[in-house]
Amino acid sequence: MTPLPLLDVRQLAAARGNATLFRDLGFRLESGDAMMVEGRNGAGKTTLLRILAGLTSMVEGVVAWCGERMAPLDERMRSVVAFVGHAPAVKDELSAAENLAALLALSGEAADPGRVDAALRAAGLDPHRDLPARWLSQGQRRRIGLARLAVTARPLWILDEPGTALDAAGSAWLGELVAAHANRGGIVVAATHQPLPMPARRVATLRLG
Repeated sequence: MTPLPLLDVRQLAAARGNATLFRDLGFRLESGDAMMVEGRNGAGKTTLLRILAGLTSMVEGVVAWCGERMAPLDERMRSVVAFVGHAPAVKDELSAAENLAALLALSGEAADPGRVDAALRAAGLDPHRDLPARWLSQGQRRRIGLARLAVTARPLWILDEPGTALDAAGSAWLGELVAAHANRGGIVVAATHQPLPMPARRVATLRLG
C-alpha cells in the first residue's frame, strides 16, 4: 500500500556564501495541505524550494518524505516532485505543444496525448499550440510550464513565483489546478510575492526573514 503524502522538515538551515538565510526551520505538510512561502527578496524562498525539491543541499537539518529521510540531492525526492521554477523554461524555437512534451520528457514522464491536448486547452493555449514560443506573450509562455502540472502524477508540487506574468484568467486557472491537486491528496508548496488563489482544504503560510 502506497503511504499518504507527508513532507516533514526539521531544523533546516541554509546559507548563501557566508550569509545564513534561515536556520531551525521546521514544518509538516500532510496529504491535501498547501503552504505559501513569503518573504522579501533574498530571504531564501527559492533556496528553500530547491532544497525541498532535491535540487540544492542544505547546511543542516532533515527533509523526510513519507517517513523516509531524504539525503541532499536525493533522486528519490526528485522523483516525487513536480518543480516549476520562476523562469518559464521554454525554448523559443519549439511550439507550445512541443515545449510541453519536452518538459514532460526531461522530467522522465510520459503522458497520454489526449491529456496533453486537454491541458493545453485548459491553459488557453490551444489556438497557439503550433506557434513557436518566441511569438507568445510572457503569460502564455508561463502557462506552458504550468500546464505540465495538469498531466503529472507526482504528489508534491513545488512552485516558485507561479503567478508571474499571468492575467486574472490565468491566475484563476492556476488556482483551480492547485485546488484539484490538493483535493486529490497532493501537497503544494509555493513561493509568491503576489496573492495566489489556493482554495485548498488547509493552507499554511511560512514567512522567511
